Amino acid sequence: MKAFQLAPAIGEYADFGALAQELRLGRTDLILTNEYIYHPAISALDLGCQTLFQERYGAGEPTDVMVDAILDELRDKEYDRIIAVGGGTIIDIAKVLAVAVANDRVDDLYDRMASLTKVHPLIIVPTTCGTGSEVTNISIINRTTKGVKQGIVSPSMFADEAALIPGMLQSLPYGVFATSSVDAMIHAVESYLSPNACAISEVFSERALHLILCSWRGAVASGSKDGWKAYAAELLRASNFAGIAFGHAGCAAVHALSYPLGGVHHIPHGQANQLMFADVMRKYQEKKPVGKLNRLQELLANELNCTPEHALDALYALMDQVIEKAPLRTHGVTEQELPVFAKNVLETQQRLLGNNYVELSEQDILEIYRWAF
Repeated sequence: MKAFQLAPAIGEYADFGALAQELRLGRTDLILTNEYIYHPAISALDLGCQTLFQERYGAGEPTDVMVDAILDELRDKEYDRIIAVGGGTIIDIAKVLAVAVANDRVDDLYDRMASLTKVHPLIIVPTTCGTGSEVTNISIINRTTKGVKQGIVSPSMFADEAALIPGMLQSLPYGVFATSSVDAMIHAVESYLSPNACAISEVFSERALHLILCSWRGAVASGSKDGWKAYAAELLRASNFAGIAFGHAGCAAVHALSYPLGGVHHIPHGQANQLMFADVMRKYQEKKPVGKLNRLQELLANELNCTPEHALDALYALMDQVIEKAPLRTHGVTEQELPVFAKNVLETQQRLLGNNYVELSEQDILEIYRWAF
């Protein structure tokens, strides 16, 4: 088993100005972000940094086309540090930029993944409560030419610092809070059940689950769509803790099966994970009802005030109060696609499937898709 490692420094700041002062940001720094984040939170500080706005190069989750366009834009620019301020798309792109040399394309980075080195120091400021990517060394890119989402993984892609600023979450739309916090919860569950988990990673998984479930219950009880904002600091820490946990133990089948949904039907990542979560867990229960899954049920039972045998159902019910799950067919998925997805997952997502609670065959994966359909 690999030794537990926490590579980035982690800091908490009152606001972006405090971070800028601490890091002495200036003209040699590149801020990669979105305009809707930059103008209310950063522009008035007049830092003199260079800026690049991701949405000018494509919408949605990162694709090879989008990242190649950004690489083209930056070829003639001189900058030192990269300050990534945003959600999963911004963070994944920033990790690629941190290891890319002047003439790189995305495909080049996949080709020499084993020998990537850091070119630019990287500071990441997450603005959602789900990705946890600020403390991991992987970037997920939709390779449109190959029709698959795949990760670029390298120790050189770890950030130098993950900077947590709870106030950066306050402008999140409800839907982004919901899907991103679901993603963080699934990170915590998958890393906890992973055969690669260790006693230290389990602490982060457990703490993330505690913070997320308490925040969800409080937000639901408030009766307000903005009720979750009172728990922004807890949710941001939970996302970070879950990222630390899955950075060690990995994500598994839920993420593997969700990737075709995002790649083909452009379902947001956290929502795609939710669509697969309950049915993957059902398959786990069917194939291995006695095991570490029982410890998870006990943890959930303590958090949700129910018996262990009802704990997973209680979790699904709480998730539905945060964002309601719907069948795959309502998202445009066709029954004919399910065998194609199952085969694709088995062929392209072994990195994730190796972290499963139990081994899943192609037939198992197809059955999960059919249950969710």
